[in-house]
Amino acid sequence: MLPVKRARDEVAAAMHDPRVGDPVGELVDRTGLSETDVEQVVRVMNALRDWHEAAERMSESSRRYMRLNETDMRALRYLIAAHHQKRQVTPGAITDYLGISSASTTKLLDRLERGGHVRRAPHPTDRRALTVSVTESTRKDARESVGRQHARRFTVAAELSPSDRDVVIAFLESLSATEVIDPDGPGD
Repeated sequence: MLPVKRARDEVAAAMHDPRVGDPVGELVDRTGLSETDVEQVVRVMNALRDWHEAAERMSESSRRYMRLNETDMRALRYLIAAHHQKRQVTPGAITDYLGISSASTTKLLDRLERGGHVRRAPHPTDRRALTVSVTESTRKDARESVGRQHARRFTVAAELSPSDRDVVIAFLESLSATEVIDPDGPGD
């Protein structure tokens, strides 16, 4: 088993290495980068992959613990954040936040209400509208699962120096800006 795991880890580690995946430099310009620079960039990319995989595992663990799907969890996180800000949330606000149809929002809220996660109530100032809020038990469960994970992440970020945090912020913002969504897929 050990040789199989080692081989798997070696393949995974090389996935972001342009010396392996793009040996002639058609996609990744390595001009001016030393082998040490390339190795360090590969380590950054592998660390990002590891973080992404860890975040996925944490998210999946929270969803299993709360017995919810990803959209349900996103809706609950939104409702909890609104609660902390003392804001009223309407089904329309949830629709907008999640980017789903109003019919899908209704099904989502029906499912969450049946599960004891949310309550719908008349809006306090608009007789035609409803508000949606998270139940106390769901808020407590989310705090114990997702909340504790976020607290550990916050601690890691807080342990960085202010200048290191600025570097990480700039890097992640630049990385996020590379995203190109083409509904027709890759092409020229």
